[in-house]
Amino acid sequence: MIAFFGMGLLGSNFVHALRRRGEDVQVWNRSPDKAKALEAAGARAFADPADAARGAARVHLTLTDDAAVDDVLERARPGLAPDAVIVDHSTTSAQGVVARVARWRERGIAFVHAPVFMGPQNARESTGIMMISGARSVVERMRDALAPMTGKLVDLGERPDAAAAFKLLGNLFLICMTTGLAEMLALAKALDVPAGQAAALFDQFNPGVTIPARLRRMTEATFDDRSWDLAMARKDAGLMIEAAAAAGVPLAVLPAIAARMDAVIAEGHGGRDWTVIAKDVVT
Repeated sequence: MIAFFGMGLLGSNFVHALRRRGEDVQVWNRSPDKAKALEAAGARAFADPADAARGAARVHLTLTDDAAVDDVLERARPGLAPDAVIVDHSTTSAQGVVARVARWRERGIAFVHAPVFMGPQNARESTGIMMISGARSVVERMRDALAPMTGKLVDLGERPDAAAAFKLLGNLFLICMTTGLAEMLALAKALDVPAGQAAALFDQFNPGVTIPARLRRMTEATFDDRSWDLAMARKDAGLMIEAAAAAGVPLAVLPAIAARMDAVIAEGHGGRDWTVIAKDVVT
């Protein structure tokens, strides 16, 4: 039997998928109505996390943050079986994961972090990516149980907080990418280009294919192998900032990037590839 805590969009869809595979699932949510709604799918809802955990071989969590994870697990502790495994899919801090692994190990219960790059539909369809890291004995024990929940289970090794770290890395990129799109649409507004037309740029232009080469330049610090001089990139950034300012359209991010470019150019790197803005974190 499986216990699942946190019946938001992700957790509830995980439960739907588990029930379709015939798994016996007990659920809890801070707002009881969300847990009760899953009884229609055959899950059993409980008002107390400890009651939901009783008899469970695995306890899964999809909660908001470190504080929520720690609070709910303490409340569930009286119901945890000695051989149960806690599997946390929540996005939390790396240091929080390290502390939880140690704390629950001292209590004789295995804890493993398995965050995901999955939306609600992925959880329901068992697609997307789930990451896991930690003690080899726990990871191997969980591998066959977790693999059906995702399209791809990625083992990041023995470091207990590796999955947490990679989840934050991925989310940072998604945040920056989405902010970049918003910034592009702001510039489009300033240039009197309708948003739909601006979006059509990507029907022809796929910047994603350049990511491996840019990362390679950064990680190998080969900034003299130029594709776009930093000085030229800064000139273009200036044109964008000027156009937005002339139209009274605020840019949230580009001015900060331009300031970083200015600082690196002042250090004498204007003639190197513009990826040199990463030099202080990779060299």
